[in-house]
Amino acid sequence: MVQEKWLQAAQLSDILPEVWEALQTKVDRMIGQLQGKIPHVAGEDGIYDSTIPDWWTSAFWPGILWIMHDMTGKAHYRDAAWDWDATIEQATLRDNRFHHDVGFQFLPTAVIKHKITGDKDGLRRGLQAANFLAGRFNVEGNFLRAWNQDKTGWAIVDSSMNLSILFWAAEEIGDPRFKHVAKRHADTVLRHFIREDGSVNHIVVFDPETGECLHSLGGQGAAPDSSWSRGQAWALHGMANTYRYTGDIRYLQAARRVAHYFLACLPDDYVAHWDFRANGGDLAGEPRDTSAASCAASGLLEIAAALPEAEGRMYRAAAEKMLLSLTQHYGTWDRPEHEAILLEGTGNKPAGQNINVSLIYGDYYYVEAIAKLMGWQRKIF
Repeated sequence: MVQEKWLQAAQLSDILPEVWEALQTKVDRMIGQLQGKIPHVAGEDGIYDSTIPDWWTSAFWPGILWIMHDMTGKAHYRDAAWDWDATIEQATLRDNRFHHDVGFQFLPTAVIKHKITGDKDGLRRGLQAANFLAGRFNVEGNFLRAWNQDKTGWAIVDSSMNLSILFWAAEEIGDPRFKHVAKRHADTVLRHFIREDGSVNHIVVFDPETGECLHSLGGQGAAPDSSWSRGQAWALHGMANTYRYTGDIRYLQAARRVAHYFLACLPDDYVAHWDFRANGGDLAGEPRDTSAASCAASGLLEIAAALPEAEGRMYRAAAEKMLLSLTQHYGTWDRPEHEAILLEGTGNKPAGQNINVSLIYGDYYYVEAIAKLMGWQRKIF
């Protein structure tokens, strides 16, 4: 049994080539199992559901496929991923749910498709998404509006990860407006989302007329002053990405502060609980969130890459410990009928939704992080 064998490994580098081969086998099998589904959540039965094209998670599966194609050159990954940006774009032509997360939807589809193949439709779709996101910018509060309906003054830490599509657009067409919007939102993250101790707010509410910061909300965390681990990962990874695009040391310093807090809160097996302050800090029995762990691991590798080797070694080592634990204890390697890669994700515990499940974005960031360790250089977030 693969997983039993891997339990003997003391460090990820001992088994990394085997893990990469196993990932290819796993993704090949998923292509056959998913059969065009738009996966989001797989429950106890191991079967991924199928959501709608304009749902925020709709592009993580094709993102996995594009990474596999970029790393291996194998055409079947490209062929399986090719039409996804067109499918998602079709939803823009009718009533839809697009909002602050269009980066999540078009970076792993249209943008990477254009980067790898030069496809002009991918370029057009990516730029349209960047335009849409920039149009959500509130100039008084310097934030990107979250969600739709009546939430006109809400901003969300998840948007830290969506800034990359704005930075990409600015570079692609030589128009700094997109960069200006992204930096101003990133500055708002530094000012109002990342706390002094490195923990983060999930939702911050502003007066949409004046831009005044009113208060924070718990959102998917346990409470307004809690520490939702996936929100920590979004901030950690997103600020590291923002540093990569801007070279502004403030963003790297913020990413490191969040990383230090994240690492200090981890349990012995290096896989985060869903909220670091849930239940008054007594986390015994609280569910894990492997999606937070995989996203944070990928972000830690970004921090390491931004630093001199000696200084970045700690972050890389921490990422490898997290990925080793995910590989050894949370993978589905010996369950070929299971359609996901990682177990024990937590979607939204306060709402009682998707607890102890597999989440496609957890799978994506695991693949992204392993690919980075294998030498992948084409960053899309």
